[in-house]
Amino acid sequence: MNVSGIPGTATSAARRFAGGAALLLRGIGLYVRNPGLMLLGVVPALISGGIFLAAYATLVFFVGDLAAAVTPFADDWPATTRGAVRVIAALAFLGLGGLLTVLTFTAVTLVVGDPFYEKISERVEQRYGGAPDAVEVPFWPSLRRSVVDSVRLVALAVLVGIPLFAAGFIPIVGQTVVPVIGAAVGGWLLAVELVGAPFYRRGKGLRDRRAVLKADRPTALGFGVAVFVCFLIPLGAVLLMPAAVAGAALLARRSLGQPITAA
Repeated sequence: MNVSGIPGTATSAARRFAGGAALLLRGIGLYVRNPGLMLLGVVPALISGGIFLAAYATLVFFVGDLAAAVTPFADDWPATTRGAVRVIAALAFLGLGGLLTVLTFTAVTLVVGDPFYEKISERVEQRYGGAPDAVEVPFWPSLRRSVVDSVRLVALAVLVGIPLFAAGFIPIVGQTVVPVIGAAVGGWLLAVELVGAPFYRRGKGLRDRRAVLKADRPTALGFGVAVFVCFLIPLGAVLLMPAAVAGAALLARRSLGQPITAA
């Protein structure tokens, strides 16, 4: 078996992952340089962010009761062992809740703020030459397709999240490996979600997004994981949503082989 190319391949993947994360930083830079337009994108994020923050705070408040409800077998165990099991269960609930909160927040905010984020994405593309193959997409069909695609991606997150939740009960693995897998899954789904506007602009749907991003998965993962981690920070999702949309426009252009540097 020839493994001589594996180190180089791993290095290349790591470099592309870092390059994907850097696209979010570039999105933040565009955000800072165009505050008037980008601040409009904070409004829908602020509205939906308040709702999802309240929902997650509710989960945190009741997580002890939920942990006890799913571990009745530990009721008669020694206090130390019972407490450890229920802490693990609580962490599993919080991890699943974090994954679903970030993804559903993004999906809902993109739908609610569709005109704002479409404008942000289009403005970024125009800065680097525009979309040469752009098509006219009426507002309502575009919104309907966006809603359907968002529901499908969130449903996929739930299906993936259930086994991750179960794996969260495994000592050590559930607190180390599972969060990393969760961030990777969440990052991938965020990347697919956020590039929706540039792909719709070119008449391409969800299947096209997946296929194009898979061709350079490390870059898409780097961008998506960076966004996912930032969105877990309190108020990060609200403040950085416009920057994530701007970075996603760059990711789409890069994935489609179009320039992301000014001529």
